[in-house]
Amino acid sequence: MLFQHDGTPPHMSIQARRVLNASFERRWIGRGGPVSWPARSPDLTPLDFFLWSTIKQYVYHERIDSREELQNKIIEAFAIVTPEMVHNTQRSLLRRARLCIECNGGHFEHLL
Repeated sequence: MLFQHDGTPPHMSIQARRVLNASFERRWIGRGGPVSWPARSPDLTPLDFFLWSTIKQYVYHERIDSREELQNKIIEAFAIVTPEMVHNTQRSLLRRARLCIECNGGHFEHLL
């Protein structure tokens, strides 16, 4: 299993990378990691092209009036993510990677 790091600058400290190396035995993907990943590549990052949009749609579908309600909606949203949804996202990532290669790293969203 590989861990894909989001590459956010605050998460890129030497200490954070040491923890990732220790936890995943150098089997993580991300900027500054053993398996590099391009910066600002949301079309190739499952958290960006699938998870966050799914969570946001669920959470913000209706008006939220309190912090507690927001927290509960976020917990509920993550609970609706099924193994099948994750599997479909993995398949989509493979397709996106192939299209990215075919387009020489250029834009490929129009081909999805």
